Amino acid sequence: MPDRNLDLFERAKTLIPGGVNSPVRAFRAVGGTPRFVQRAQGAHFWDANGQRYIDYIGSWGPMILGHGHPAVLEAVQTAALDGFSFGAPTEREVELAEAIVALVPSLEMVRLVSSGTEAGMSAIRLARGATGRRKIIKFEGCYHGHADALLVKAGSGLATFGNPTSAGVPPEVVQHTLVLEYNNLEQLDAAFAEHGADIACLMIEPIAGNMNFVRASLPFMARCRELCTRHGALLVFDEVMTGFRVALGGAQSVYARQLPGFEPDMTVMGKVIGGGMPLAAFGGKRAVMEQLAPLGPVYQAGTLSGNPVATACGLATLAEIRRPGFFEALSARTRQLVDGLKAAADQAGVPFSVDAEGGMFGFFLMPGLPQNYQAVMKTEGARFNALFHGLLDRGVYIAPALYEAGFVSAAHSEQDIADTVAAASEVFKTLPRVA
Repeated sequence: MPDRNLDLFERAKTLIPGGVNSPVRAFRAVGGTPRFVQRAQGAHFWDANGQRYIDYIGSWGPMILGHGHPAVLEAVQTAALDGFSFGAPTEREVELAEAIVALVPSLEMVRLVSSGTEAGMSAIRLARGATGRRKIIKFEGCYHGHADALLVKAGSGLATFGNPTSAGVPPEVVQHTLVLEYNNLEQLDAAFAEHGADIACLMIEPIAGNMNFVRASLPFMARCRELCTRHGALLVFDEVMTGFRVALGGAQSVYARQLPGFEPDMTVMGKVIGGGMPLAAFGGKRAVMEQLAPLGPVYQAGTLSGNPVATACGLATLAEIRRPGFFEALSARTRQLVDGLKAAADQAGVPFSVDAEGGMFGFFLMPGLPQNYQAVMKTEGARFNALFHGLLDRGVYIAPALYEAGFVSAAHSEQDIADTVAAASEVFKTLPRVA
């Protein structure tokens, strides 16, 4: 029987670099042929061969309700009948802004854009414009989009200036980007001691989802807040992945429960707020946000910003996740998955650690949870690849890369979880034991 996935991939490679429009989709990290999705419904999708998979990517996070939720479909179809794009304000933009601000206490104003990269890039420009400073802090292993100043890796030494991680990014573009180790208090203190007067912002994923799933420790997050306040820098939370995914108020609400009064100065959001449509946002306090054009001197614009179909999709999604008990049920289902995977790995003698929050989870083929990117890099890639393909062959689709978090939706059933754990149990038994 011909493999339509392979046929499509070969066709794509002649026309699209690497055959994909975003690198991780190419299966380069795990080998094999990417699955070309034909359709999706609930917690499942079907590939070009008609094979069904339990989906733990969910479009990399947005599909918190699952695919094809009736209320969301109705909202999108109704909006599309009125027009795809106007290049002018609409009422739904105001309604979505109101909904976001109502759910995230740290926000007083937001600006809607079309992608997480655009939101992150714009937030940094705004932070620099609002503070009159040049330098920014980011952490190795955190991904904030592919803007030039953010494609940076750490160099040697403490509080180091970064080095470009992509061709086409001149060193002078990243000369003001400080790259530190996640959860490293010593480096954080050193960076502010040396550069505090010129740091515009510290941008962080509070729960990093691009080195699998690594959360900032409470002491580390408290210190980030303390140092930013003391030195007049803005604390920017990248919640593109965690926003409305780990909790109704985002990851910042998780930290606020344990650090009374805690909040970031600015927040970058995406994914869930668009419900699967291209939509993102950045926001913060009024005094900072009013520095944006047309009120202030910091320029930002976008033809499709606040797109009327995307905002309809986002509003319908937010309405569903605000229902009483939604996150309690989602968290319970996610915990059922990770506990099941952990028990299956333990029974097979496979080193395995897991963590989860809300509908987001991660696991590592190592006995303890890593705290930074360097520790994550010690995970054995060959063992992960064997696990990935073993699950794929059994109809379970997890991220085709070692360094990506996973996502559970409200559409995942107890049977989906049971089938996933059963598949993983079979695969774990095939992995070589570690002495």
